[in-house]
Amino acid sequence: MKKIAILGSTGSIGTQALDVIRQHKDLFEAHTLTAGSNADLLIQQAREFSPDTVVIANQDKYNQVKEALADTDIKVYRGEQALCEVVENENIDIVLTAMVGFAGLRPTIYAIQSHKTIALANKETLVVAGDIITRLAFENHAPILPVDSEHSAIFQALAGEGNNKIEKILLTASGGPFRKLNFEELQTVAAAQALRHPNWEMGAKITIDSATMMNKGFEMIEAKWLYNVKPADIEIVVQPESIIHSAVQFEDGSIIAQLGLPDMRLPIQYAFSFPQRLPLNSGRLDLFEIQTLHFEKADREKFPCIQLAYDACQRGGNIPCIMNAANEVVNRAFRETKIGFMDIPRIIAQAMEEVPFITTPSLEDYFTTDSETRRYTQQLIQG
Repeated sequence: MKKIAILGSTGSIGTQALDVIRQHKDLFEAHTLTAGSNADLLIQQAREFSPDTVVIANQDKYNQVKEALADTDIKVYRGEQALCEVVENENIDIVLTAMVGFAGLRPTIYAIQSHKTIALANKETLVVAGDIITRLAFENHAPILPVDSEHSAIFQALAGEGNNKIEKILLTASGGPFRKLNFEELQTVAAAQALRHPNWEMGAKITIDSATMMNKGFEMIEAKWLYNVKPADIEIVVQPESIIHSAVQFEDGSIIAQLGLPDMRLPIQYAFSFPQRLPLNSGRLDLFEIQTLHFEKADREKFPCIQLAYDACQRGGNIPCIMNAANEVVNRAFRETKIGFMDIPRIIAQAMEEVPFITTPSLEDYFTTDSETRRYTQQLIQG
């Protein structure tokens, strides 16, 4: 029985992870559940899964959760520090980091330092501090198992390949909701349009990142750290059907890919059960029904966030941290109709140029950079 802590249990990844646990109650146990502000759903989940511990980060919601679970033995904590401390529990085997954004960095570090297996769904952790995270994981013997569908696909393609050299990673992308629009049309798109992803159901932040294709830039940086490859050896391939979830090309020319329907429960379950595969109550891919798959080059001019990510990765230091912090701010500003769609890459690029560059940042430098960038980006938005 693997005991699992889900950081962000009320979000898209968290709720699907609980469905995996629901299907395999004999193998997995939800030991710890945490949420940011969604007290109602956290209470509902706690009632169903009877975890040892729950955490609500929003302290204003603490009394609501505490009172609702008063008749149970579930321990209830509050605040951001509690998110870090609960993952240190010696009974936890796997920590699923499904929190959104920079907020997931510190709890992930605590989990790594507690020698937990990390099921990584919080891509910002590696984007911001990949150097520190990979070093800590090595030093603390804490395996990092990818949960993103693309990185899980790469992970599965590499299974059994030993030290065979990777020539290229083919990182697939759906292209998002605006794949067919031209540059002029992108100037006037609204948040409501951007939030209608053609293939996946995700949280609002990541759905906007998919529309700008910043999400794919983040995944490129993740792949660099997860698989020790150069950014130049990671090619983004638009695959609109989202059937090929990514592929690896080896130096003999062979390409191994992982295919499946768009269902995040598969990579979540694979991270939980690795190296075993378990039955999953889900749809099955019918190639005769699909018939045709399409492939396109990613358009870096139409979607400048892709190039910004490659630039950030190339420059290194705290630049990816600056890019991420600025992106979190403009992503929300776009959803709140404070800026236009094409303002997103423009403002991020300006932040990357103006926020002070640190060549070899410490962990504290990353937190300082994040705060400084958010302040600067807000100033740009406000004019």
